Amino acid sequence: MNSSRTLARRAALAATAVTAALVLAACGGDDGKDTAADAPAPSSASDAGPHNDQDVSFAQGMIPHHRQAVRMAELAAGRASAAEVKDLASRIRKAQDPEIRTMSGWLEAWGEDVPSASPGMDHSGGHAAGSGMAGMMDDKDMDELSKASGKAFDTLFLTLMVEHHEGAVEMAGTEKAEGRYGPATKLADAVVTAQTAEIGEMNKLLGKTGGKTGS
Repeated sequence: MNSSRTLARRAALAATAVTAALVLAACGGDDGKDTAADAPAPSSASDAGPHNDQDVSFAQGMIPHHRQAVRMAELAAGRASAAEVKDLASRIRKAQDPEIRTMSGWLEAWGEDVPSASPGMDHSGGHAAGSGMAGMMDDKDMDELSKASGKAFDTLFLTLMVEHHEGAVEMAGTEKAEGRYGPATKLADAVVTAQTAEIGEMNKLLGKTGGKTGS
């Protein structure tokens, strides 16, 4: 009897540990706040409620938007001079990579197209994704950033990323207002919160680097 209870208790503890690990991995260290990664896995997406065309548009637009931000953050690792810029870039990459996977899972579960990330695409990782999308950099901007280094890179990166984040906040605001799928509107809320805070952080860093201070 005691042995049976012990085994049952161990099983329950193991299940709790797995659940906690998944939650922590999803949150990405965001001070315990709910984030987009709380969304269900692709296999359970249909259990989280219905979705509408806005939810699809949000995911299909935000995936290439995030991919471009990740690409910009990758450039910072080898080209930025300020430790604060490198740290910010690292946090952007760590936050947005999981969100890309989450949104891709939704689209797959819904039977919708996931934006391509094949080699040979434009700098954003998608087909002309910068065209008409809020805050997206064009090829000229990305080429300039990829050739910059040191303090010049820091200033350009921060200036462009402020604009990029402002676009993401705008897109997320539309999803919050018009979306139907709970995890998607929750992700949008997390994007607004996190990226608005980062815009403030970047504008302060621009003041330190002597660059312009965004809009």
